[in-house]
Amino acid sequence: MKEKRIMAGRAENMSWKKTVFLSALLCGLAGGVLPQARAEQITGAGSSFAAPLYQSWSAHSAAQTGVQLNYQTIGSGAGQNQVLAGTVDFGASDAPMPHARLEAGHLLQFPTAIGGIVVIANVPGVPEGALRLTGPILAAIYDGSITQWNDPQIVALNPGVTLPDLPVAPLHRADGSGTTYVFTEYLGRVSPTWEKQVGRGTSVAWPVGAGARGNDGIASYVKNTEGSVGYAEYAYAERNHLSTVVLQNRAGEFVVPSVNSFTRAAENATWDQADMTASLCDADGAGSWPIVTTTYALVPREANEANHGNAVRTFFRWGVKDGEAASRELDYVPLPATVRDAVLERLK
Repeated sequence: MKEKRIMAGRAENMSWKKTVFLSALLCGLAGGVLPQARAEQITGAGSSFAAPLYQSWSAHSAAQTGVQLNYQTIGSGAGQNQVLAGTVDFGASDAPMPHARLEAGHLLQFPTAIGGIVVIANVPGVPEGALRLTGPILAAIYDGSITQWNDPQIVALNPGVTLPDLPVAPLHRADGSGTTYVFTEYLGRVSPTWEKQVGRGTSVAWPVGAGARGNDGIASYVKNTEGSVGYAEYAYAERNHLSTVVLQNRAGEFVVPSVNSFTRAAENATWDQADMTASLCDADGAGSWPIVTTTYALVPREANEANHGNAVRTFFRWGVKDGEAASRELDYVPLPATVRDAVLERLK
């Protein structure tokens, strides 16, 4: 008898739950609201520079767009290869893909945000933000011509700062990286020797120094290694409380890296309307930070619903149009209005 009462109670409870569910469903339908479908998952891979931004966009937009992003931080070069291979729904790269490769891969390329690449250093005895360098001296550090922190050329730039007799330990990205592409593009612009002997690329034959994977790897290494110097996206330096170098810009000013100085550089950019690319390195103008980059998304042109093409476009429409607050929170610079509108038009 006890067992029958338990079974009857369960049946009554199930009947009650069913009634509540049906009532809620009917109320929702009457109000014109359908139950929310499970969020659609899309996959992206590539730039570590863009990773904080895309992860933030996903967290903020999921409830409104019904799209959630699984993003793999594997570097720009690998991101380009993954989208060409069709193993992800979009690739992310700070180095723009050449037009011929875009056409061969049937890819649509568009910018999503702008940000600064900063030089970070761990030099004992030097106050945070007090170290000054020029582009040519930075290139000389990375080509092995300058090997000590108390080199006379560095000392002359930093009056009143006591520089230690300590070897310089330059660090670079070990993976194919859009951040490396932009950094080496900058070194080539300020040093003819670097441009001739090393050049630019997502991966180059570094004359000296050690390698680390990702912006996080660079930031961690510099934080824990005295005498080291590296390059990373601004947000990683801020998040890890690393000392950033003050760099001389094209106008001859020594500039502190900040969203304002990144914005000043972005304001002077000229955009290629066909591929929607721009170089912001060593930009003209007072107050401009000299190493600024645009990060790009690479999306298959003929993607359909079966491989999440609509969801990818929905995600980026939201990010470019409604994600500006999230961009600013992470110290990225939103796209200029004319460029943003052109991206939205292209995403149609």
